[in-house]
Amino acid sequence: MSNTEITILGFTIIFVATTLGAATVFLFKKQISPKLNTLILGFAAGVMIAASIWSLMLPSIEQSSDWGDWSFVPALVGFLAGGLFMVVIDKVVPHIHVSGEAEGPKSNFKKTTKLFMAVTIHNIPEGLAVGFAFGGALAENTTAAFMGALGLAIGMSIQNFPEGAAIALPMQNVTGSKWKSFLLGAGTGVVEPVFATVGYFLASSLSVAQPWFLAFAAGLMIFVVAEDLIPDAHMEENSHLGTWGVMIGFALMMVLEVALG
Repeated sequence: MSNTEITILGFTIIFVATTLGAATVFLFKKQISPKLNTLILGFAAGVMIAASIWSLMLPSIEQSSDWGDWSFVPALVGFLAGGLFMVVIDKVVPHIHVSGEAEGPKSNFKKTTKLFMAVTIHNIPEGLAVGFAFGGALAENTTAAFMGALGLAIGMSIQNFPEGAAIALPMQNVTGSKWKSFLLGAGTGVVEPVFATVGYFLASSLSVAQPWFLAFAAGLMIFVVAEDLIPDAHMEENSHLGTWGVMIGFALMMVLEVALG
């Protein structure tokens, strides 16, 4: 495959995986059990933590090596900026988590719309991370760099499948329609290739800012893990399942990064 084909594949699979996960609404009559939900969210958290380290933070520091002893600065500033950006998004976009916790300004939006917005916000960092990785690969212009970016996309896709199910199944209880639940679940994944494209062109056209972009994406993802995934997993109720979900997700992403990167 050419580098362009690898990039297109990476952008496509992150959305396809979410769509396939949402399609499970046609296979199950009830929403997933609390234990399985804890495992899924823990797994997603583990994948995102590992991706933030291997695909984003470490490359950010490595690419800032010409800063000498201050090579941590772009990673530090970008990381914190990503977290602050997510705080702003949480404040200005009305949404409600699957757990029932509402955030953002008051609005007359339906519960389905707020649920949709919550998961969509969560998917934006993943799309940007993939886009920044492929944009950096284009700047480096090596097959190894593109395969490393593809490894990140595969990792995001693996965790997007159960996440697609985790949002579509609860949606069914709210909408009363399998088709509406499927379309809403799949729709949350649309932002991923869109923001992947945005990240790709930013990183490839502003290569000097690549370390900052990578760390920014890491900050976005770690914020989502700490603010949304871990609390929504209710790990205190199924602590071992949640913990093993995190560990398995982390280990899988680590293997993908080393094997493909």
